[in-house]
Amino acid sequence: MASVNYKQNKLKKLRAFCQTAKLGSVTKAAESLYASQPTISLQIQALEREIGAQLFERRGPHLKLTAEGEILWNLAQPLVQGIDHLQESFEAHCGNLSSGELTIAAGESTILYVLPEPVRAFAEQYPGIRLKLANVTGRDGLEMLLRDEADIAVGSMLDIPVDIEYEPFVTYHPVLIAPKDHPLSHKRKLTLQDIGDYGLILPPRHLSTWRIVKMIFAQHSVSFNVALEAGGWEVIKRYVKLGMGVSIVTDVCITDADRRELAIIDISQYFPQLSYGIVTHKGRFLSAPARRFINIIQDCFGHENG
Repeated sequence: MASVNYKQNKLKKLRAFCQTAKLGSVTKAAESLYASQPTISLQIQALEREIGAQLFERRGPHLKLTAEGEILWNLAQPLVQGIDHLQESFEAHCGNLSSGELTIAAGESTILYVLPEPVRAFAEQYPGIRLKLANVTGRDGLEMLLRDEADIAVGSMLDIPVDIEYEPFVTYHPVLIAPKDHPLSHKRKLTLQDIGDYGLILPPRHLSTWRIVKMIFAQHSVSFNVALEAGGWEVIKRYVKLGMGVSIVTDVCITDADRRELAIIDISQYFPQLSYGIVTHKGRFLSAPARRFINIIQDCFGHENG
């Protein structure tokens, strides 16, 4: 019995530690665990005595993990989450996934063009799972993932941090879009100089598209002009149709209506293809709904990579 009590107390201490590390505050951890602040503080202090190391340092109003705290966090978080989700995981392995929630971080273009079919299939198969699509930039999606505020992220990545797993599942091609009667639409062989002579409509410069366009033009020693900076491919396509400029997008966003209204020119000889992938926090516990959603994405896009 003493051994059981010890293990239960150890789990409480680790849970208090993990929640404090996640939220950066003993007060917030206490609220989330329905415990008093002194209780959480005492549990962390007891854990520090057992470990023989200081786990937190205070920086302003927030607590920050020490180097030893980071090590323990990486070891303990998957274990605590695994125990806390044991019933859910057991039921999922028995074929019964009737409750729970799943938060997916993704950008607007991913939500609009890539995720509809997997989301529809998941909702049909698991109507009891509460599904949340967090519409965020890639940078904010990573932050959500690292703070355990999202189960997975879906999107494209150029630079992959060491603590992140990225598994591409589909690839799309770069195209130039222009009004149907635009001079570029009649070019047999389009060059970067041809494109650079006209004003480009691009997403905000902090996003990866701007960085790629700038890099490709620089590699070929060609200058370009930006006629308009606008967020979101639907917005960009609208202003291209109005004759405000031309743009470089990925063909995932091209609809049948766009093909009727726009000149769409393949430019994969200059610009790289864009992959979309599943982004997870390396070493973290992956919930049963998250694993099922990943399987559905792979089933939906399996033929794309075959």
